[in-house]
Amino acid sequence: MDFLKYINQALDSQCYPALPQGLYEPIRYTLEGGGKRIRPVLLLTTAYAYGATPEQALPAAIAIETYHNHTLLHDDLMDQAALRRGRATVWTKWDANTAVLSGDTMLLRAMATLGQCQCERWDELYELFVSTFIGVCEGQQMDMNFEQMQADEVNISEYIEMIRLKTSILVACAAKAGGIIANAETEDCNLLYAFAEKVGLAFQLQDDMLDVWGDPAIFGKANGGDIACGKKTYPLLTAFSLTDSETRKELLKLINDKEASEAGRIKRVTEIYNSMQVRKACEEAVEAYYDEATALYNLLPLSEEKKLPIWQWAEALLGRQK
Repeated sequence: MDFLKYINQALDSQCYPALPQGLYEPIRYTLEGGGKRIRPVLLLTTAYAYGATPEQALPAAIAIETYHNHTLLHDDLMDQAALRRGRATVWTKWDANTAVLSGDTMLLRAMATLGQCQCERWDELYELFVSTFIGVCEGQQMDMNFEQMQADEVNISEYIEMIRLKTSILVACAAKAGGIIANAETEDCNLLYAFAEKVGLAFQLQDDMLDVWGDPAIFGKANGGDIACGKKTYPLLTAFSLTDSETRKELLKLINDKEASEAGRIKRVTEIYNSMQVRKACEEAVEAYYDEATALYNLLPLSEEKKLPIWQWAEALLGRQK
């Protein structure tokens, strides 16, 4: 079943009031912006694998996608990002106040849509969504805290916890929600959560790695964007964990010196990464999370035919084959 098409049709058919235009037009604009719909596709996939119909799970799928896009409105404003998926972000197309208010409305719309879900375990589903949404905010705050710190003041375990909260748990929420809606066994729901959480971590670390070494023609942007803005990423923190004090000082200077040539800074930092085999360390970390996800997937007590679409979702996200 083409869940992506199904979700896009459902999003297109969402009814928003015509007035006030300044509140709802940015919401329509945001949800029309496309995207892979990673989370709602996973939610429908796990629900279907355990016997629920797409119609049963659709309100939760729309809710999680609406919430995800709510976070993007606020993230773009906090990051002062001008573009999202090749289009002007809401705060630049309208203004900052609109991004806040429309984003808040999307959050409330997400919870209202979730309330339409017919689920025997409603309290469990509601608690999962609320605790996940709070966790995402905690991850965002950690990320903001990191921005005020020097790169050598953030360790790898702290970074992993930040991306787990900011990115992975929303993916995990989608997987588990599908199981809850289908009334799967609690152990199965927990396996789905853990599986998707590991996939989410692998995906984020792979994204960090591609920013440095990815093919711009495939990745869609020039290499070194994270280096240029001094973002604390897995490659940078790995480099600090491996290097000597002199190279650490050089890295700090390169990351912080925004007056120097951006191209020169990116080139030199990448050279340091290469000299210390940072890429290999990143690949090993991605592979470790991938292997953990594989092991968890193999524990799902479903026939291979029923659970294969769940693995195919992970393959598509990570761009690889099992």
